[in-house]
Order: sequence, then structure tokens, then C-alpha cells
Amino acid sequence: MSDSADAAGNGRVYSPEADHAFPDERVNEVLELVESDPEIQAYLDAQNVNPVARKRYNDHGAKHISIVRNRALCLYDLLKAGNVQFNGASDQGLDEADEPVIIALAATLHDIGHVVHRSDHPYYSIPLAADVLDRVLPEFGFYDTEARVRVKGEVLHAILCHHTPETPLTLEAGVVRVADALDMEHGRSRKPYEQGGRGINTVSSQAIQEVSLEPGDGAPVLVEIEMTDAAGVYQVDTLLKAKLNGSGLEDHIRITAVTTHETDDRLIERIEL
Repeated sequence: MSDSADAAGNGRVYSPEADHAFPDERVNEVLELVESDPEIQAYLDAQNVNPVARKRYNDHGAKHISIVRNRALCLYDLLKAGNVQFNGASDQGLDEADEPVIIALAATLHDIGHVVHRSDHPYYSIPLAADVLDRVLPEFGFYDTEARVRVKGEVLHAILCHHTPETPLTLEAGVVRVADALDMEHGRSRKPYEQGGRGINTVSSQAIQEVSLEPGDGAPVLVEIEMTDAAGVYQVDTLLKAKLNGSGLEDHIRITAVTTHETDDRLIERIEL
């Protein structure tokens, strides 16, 4: 589970072996299953056809899911270390250990609706994810029937609310929503760019070099974004800001973006949300 070998030190990769600010036994067992489950892996490949091959849009396949899930769990870990209180699992009478399970499953399944269509994909993701959850949740010995229903509901809520028109009612859902926007680096748009795609999402993503998550000063989380030119501002100020707004995490995350490409006509040196 990684997006690069050297990324664990800057909040980009969740390591099951590391010490965490939350109970991690359940989520680590869940991760082992989802990463080897044939149906889930088939969805992660198939869901990339409509956005990339047919619409020349940014990646929404297995790589995107790995990055979003990693960053969601790293973001959650930093928030927990900052004593942020989550409400999704607790409102349902579930355990603290179920918070990262909800986040991991929602991050894994949030885009499977793309197998139907790019447009309105979160709404197509709901029934498809529900079927997957009905199959996999009984495989875990720590959930009885009532707990499976409640976990399933929270996962589906987070999946739906990664889409900006829907307002997250839990911080677990807010984490998935923000983490989805944190996959903005240039590698995500490589294939559509090489195929001639020049939409604003593709061009702006090409300007983003690296995204890192660290403990913040005055907020539990600092998101630092390195970009080569001003085109990357679209990813930061339009897409990420839109996902952060209404997530419930606005007061817990500080975002800075810095241009690192030295030119005489550099338009933007640093912006902060």
C-alpha cells in the first residue's frame, strides 16, 4: 500500500506497522482483505475506463484509490494526534476502532460508480458499494449484524459526501472528501495529457509536484503543496478549497502552496488557505 517508497515520512503513506494515534487492528485487517479481493480489484481497474480512456480525464483507478486511501488514513492519524473528536462511528454506538475502518472502506469504494458513468458517479457508487459491503463485512469476526448495518451506512454516507454538492455529517466523511482532493500531483494526469487532454484539471495537475501532510502549527494538520507554476492554483484554490469547505475540518487543516520553479516572471510565490 504505497504511492512511493520514500513517501512514508511526509504523511503520504499509511504504514500498518507504525504506531498510530488510534486503535489500528481492525483497519489493518480490513486493508489486507480489500487489497487482495478479486472483485474490488476488478472494480478499481474497470472504473478507470470512462474517465481516462473515454473522457481523457484524470486517473480514477487503482492508483488514485491507493493515494486517496493512504492520505485519508494519514490525515485521520494527524487529526487524532491533535485530539480531534470524530462522530460518525460514535453516533452509531460503534467503537473508536471503527472510525478508520469507515474511512478506509469509503476511500476504497468511493469511485466505483465510474463503471456506469463519470457524470453523477457518486450516486452510482452507492448501490455498487452496498453490494460489496454486504459481501465483505461478514468476513470480519468483529461485526455482528447490527454493527454491519451501521458501518455500512457510515461508509455509504462518506462515499456520497466526497461529492461537493452533498454535505458531510461526520468527520469520517470529511476526511474522505478532503483526501480525494489531495490526489492532485502531476502523475495523476499523465495519461490524459499524453493523449492530448488539455482541460483545466489535466493542465493544473501537471503543475503540482508534491503534496505532503505534517503536524501543523496552530492546527493539527499542515498540507504543503509544491507547484511549478500558477496553473496549479486551480487545483488548490478551486478543487481542494471546495472539498475542504463544508467538510467539518476547516478549523483543523492549514494549507499552503509554494511555487518552486524559479523564473523571472513567476506570478505566485506562496498562497495560504
